[in-house]
This record gives sequence, structure tokens and C-alpha cells, in this order.
Amino acid sequence: MASKMPRHDMPRQDALARGNNFQEVALGYPLEVAVQEANRCLQCKKPKCVAGCPVGVDIPKFIQKITEREFLEAAQIIKRKNLLPAICGRVCPQESQCEAQCILGVKGEPVAIGRLERFAADYEIAQGCCKPECQAPTGKKVAVIGAGPAGLTCAAELARSGHGVTIYEALHVAGGVLMYGIPEFRLPKAIVQKEINGLKDMGVEIKVNQVVGKVTSVQELLDSGYDAVFIGTGAGLPHFLNIPGENLCGVYSANEFLTRSNLMKAYDFPNHITPIKVGERVAVLGGGNVAMDAARTALRLGAKDVYIIYRRSKTELPARAEEVENAEEEGVKFHLLTFPVEILGNEKGNVKSMVCLRYELGEPDESGRCKPLAIKGSEFEISVDTVVVAVGQGPNPLVTMTTKGLALDKRGTILADKETMATSIPGVYAGGDIVTGAATVIQAMGAGKKAAASINKYLATK
Repeated sequence: MASKMPRHDMPRQDALARGNNFQEVALGYPLEVAVQEANRCLQCKKPKCVAGCPVGVDIPKFIQKITEREFLEAAQIIKRKNLLPAICGRVCPQESQCEAQCILGVKGEPVAIGRLERFAADYEIAQGCCKPECQAPTGKKVAVIGAGPAGLTCAAELARSGHGVTIYEALHVAGGVLMYGIPEFRLPKAIVQKEINGLKDMGVEIKVNQVVGKVTSVQELLDSGYDAVFIGTGAGLPHFLNIPGENLCGVYSANEFLTRSNLMKAYDFPNHITPIKVGERVAVLGGGNVAMDAARTALRLGAKDVYIIYRRSKTELPARAEEVENAEEEGVKFHLLTFPVEILGNEKGNVKSMVCLRYELGEPDESGRCKPLAIKGSEFEISVDTVVVAVGQGPNPLVTMTTKGLALDKRGTILADKETMATSIPGVYAGGDIVTGAATVIQAMGAGKKAAASINKYLATK
């Protein structure tokens, strides 16, 4: 029976080998393994997995197509709801969304939905992507600010409805966090660009090097002939700890560290002239996916010792379990129940060490995790050459501070209706991290999809 079949492991590069290269770690299911994994699905009459997907992919149906070896059909079923499946199959936290709802997970292991999504998407890419059908042109125009997951999804849905869509992207390459934030070994940039090219084939225009808030504004876009605007600028403003020594040479925000490596190709120095001097010992402060990405990147850039410094225990680590496992296998060391109070420098102004405190866990706080309590008198010093701060990020205020009448909350994120994604300005919608704060790729895509549906209704009234 399907329910008795064990879940199939994802083939991966050897841990020792992959720690020295930027090639993709997870290698994807071979065809026969994908079919076997798909056969584990029970094809529930009332599939809970679909409810767990923020964009509502018909999961049982696409998996059924894989069992029938109709792989292109499987990809097309996914793309009816999600036009970026090769990306989502790699970076979405399926274990806490669709797979968390799988009935097989009650007494065993859920179907590997994300891995099957990746298989179907990669198969279609290898065969040549099929252009999604678009409705006849409506004559309406929409400006999308930001070419990250929310903006790309909103643009794709609007283009599918026949509207003219132009994306305004601040950086020189479209993709947002998919390009600058997630390392090549987790999400190959060629995959991102192939899926973005699918949007271009649908007629979406992408203008890069367009910093809205500087070269133009939301109001100017509306005045210039756009019928609606979607804001999907993400959360790219890094948070710091505000401890002594954060201004020393050798202290990076995770945003800068990963952008230098991913988008500016510091890993290919001297062929590209944006180096990162990591030294022999690197400390990454934080325990989320971004922290794991930074730590694993530091190893590949030549650091001998890389530490994750996190003030709670391993149980409370917010990163995906598989990313923690990958980091451990590759040699990242975890200093748990530990956090710095000061970064110390040498006479040249470079980082030389950190003063840290040890912690113990108290009662759960408002997040449901046990509150970390510093232990008095537990100070100790760790020698490091580089510090990467990965403790979260907030909204970049460039768009919001130049948009008159746009309602914000106390964090500076945009206040938008949870169902329609409408902002306080008629015709202006927003979604993704600029509304929720830092969240997942698929949640941002879900917001972009909701906004597109609302914009369609709005345009029908104009």
C-alpha cells in the first residue's frame, strides 16, 4: 500500500564536497524515484494539503499526473495557481504548510510535495517551458513596484488576465530576494531567470535600475497613465543589535553579505571585483534561514571555522530543519544559548573577537518560544575575524516615505486589507514583506495573487 512505502530521500551532494563549491546541494528526484514518491499519495477525497498551500495548488491532481507519467501535465496543473514552481519547489517551507496537512504525516512521513513540485517544474524546463494562456488585452495598465516573489506573482496573474504590466525593479537584475538573498547552492540563479523569462513571454515588461521613491513615485505612476499600482518592495532594511563594536570593519548585515556573494559574485573573485574578506573565523548572529545561508556561504568563501551564535536552544531555531542539518553536515558549529554583548576590534579597527553571555531558557514568551534569560557573570570571549548580523530586517522606507496618504503601522510596514491587499490609497495595493514584515517566499506569492484578484475587480469598475 502507498501508506506503507517510506518517504524517498532527496539525493544531495556529498557534504565534504559541497562545502567547497556553490553548486546546488539538493540534486532533485530521478524520474523513477519521483514516480514512486508520487505513488505514496492517498488521493484523499478531501485533501487537507491544498488548504495548506498559500496559493491553492491542486496538489493531489498534479501528483496523480506524475504517477501516470504525464509530467508536463503535472507542471501545467501547478502553473494554473503558481507560475514559479521551480522556485517554490526549492525554497518553500512545505514541512510547515502543505506537507504539515498530509494525512500520512499523522503516523509516518508526509508525501514529499515540495520535491515533487520541483521535479515537475524542472522536467518542464528541460523540455521547454509552455507559455501560459493569456486573455485578450483589456487596455488597462498596472505598475508593479519590486520584482521579488510578491511582485512577480502579481504581475503574472495580471498579465494572464490581459492587462499591460510593467515591473519597476531597483536592482540591475529582476528577482528580488530570490536573486540577492538566497545562495546559489540553494536556489540556482538560472532557474530564477528562466521562470522570470516565462513572465516576459506573457508580455510583462521589466524595467531595472528603477528606484521608485527616487526616479519616480507612486503618484507619478498613477498620473502617467497606470490604472493601478502594486507595491511589493519587500523587507530589505537590515536590523542590528545596537551593541558596541557594530561599526568595526568586518561586521556585515546578512543582506550585504549575501548580496555581495549572490548578485555581485564575490565568490568568483578576482573575476568579479566585489570581494568579501571573511578571514578564518566567522560568527553569524541569528538562527533563521538567512543565518544558515550566511554561515554556509562563509564556509564556501574559505572560512575555516564558522559559528552560528543563537541565544535559544536548538529546539527553538526558526530555520528549516533541513537547512540546519545541511549546515551541521558541512561543518558549521553551533554556539547555542549564547549571544554577544560587544564586538571588540584591534588597533586597525578590524574585528578581533566578541564578548558573549550564556543564556538559559525561561517561560514561553508571546511568540510561544521559551524566553532566553542571560546568566549573570557568564561573560566569555570568542575570537572571530568577521561578524554577520542576521537578526531580521524591516521595510525600506524609500517608497513609503515618498507616497503621500499611504497608511503605515508603527513598524513602517504598509497597512493593507488582509483579504484584498488594498491600501489607504484607491487603486494602490501592497503585499509581501512590505505588509507582513519578513516572511516566506510562498506567503509573499499568496499576497501577490490576492492583490491581482482585487486589482482585476478594481479595473473592471474603471
